[in-house]
Amino acid sequence: MGEQLLQLLFSGLTLGSIYSIIALTLVITYKVTGILNLALGEFLVIGALLTVSFKSMGMPLIAASLLAIIIVALLAGVLERLTVNKARGASSLTMLIITIGISISLRGLALLIWGTDTYSLPSFTTSGPIMAGGAALNPQSIWIFLLAAATLICINTFFGRTYWGKAVKASVLSPIGAQLQGINLSMISLAAFVFSGALATAAGICIGPVTMVTYDMGFMLGVKGFIAATIGGLGSISGAVLGGLILGLLEAYSSGLISSGLNDAISIVILLAVLLIRPEGILGAISERKI
Repeated sequence: MGEQLLQLLFSGLTLGSIYSIIALTLVITYKVTGILNLALGEFLVIGALLTVSFKSMGMPLIAASLLAIIIVALLAGVLERLTVNKARGASSLTMLIITIGISISLRGLALLIWGTDTYSLPSFTTSGPIMAGGAALNPQSIWIFLLAAATLICINTFFGRTYWGKAVKASVLSPIGAQLQGINLSMISLAAFVFSGALATAAGICIGPVTMVTYDMGFMLGVKGFIAATIGGLGSISGAVLGGLILGLLEAYSSGLISSGLNDAISIVILLAVLLIRPEGILGAISERKI
């Protein structure tokens, strides 16, 4: 029983780190632009599928990954210019609908190009699983942990310790004041979408060897990322990671101890519970008390 619980802990941490990365990507866009970009899951999928295609052409994995990251980052920037930027000043609901439209369009594009087949990416390391306490840890999970940790550190450093990070936060709190200080809000929005597209692609390349890749997996990953961000407190960077880990561990243990068919149901129940009991999220509530 102890070995099974430890194995579920490894699975939950891997799953939670995946959700954390997606939630962090969502939170970055939300903190910078105030827009919930629900197309992030599709950026992740297209980035992973592009890497698969470039790899099948004979390119090394690193080169294929970098090229995919650049292409998806540019794609995210182009879509921001063609849609979000054109609708600047519209309501939050309008912006949300626009991102849903982008998501549906990108999913259709992925279906046309890659079809309904399932694709795999090679692991970053070829060594076997790491045994600990009778449980096996996939080496690719360590890369996912590292990406989540590096993303958290970089984002916290950018927003907390750099001039441009503070300028971005100021532009969200007071757009007019930021403009008076010469901060270009349009370029900040563009940079947020470009960065989130690149980060989502990196996440897709990291999790591809573990989850495999299909054209339609982006929607549920995007939903799980949104739930993770909501649990931690939408807009909270640390909360996104905490929410992702909580969601991943709950899914792993419920899947292993009760039934694997409950994963999505449990996620929705958690989302409803958070919205009803503590809509500001876990860390959002703590921040509110400090104030």
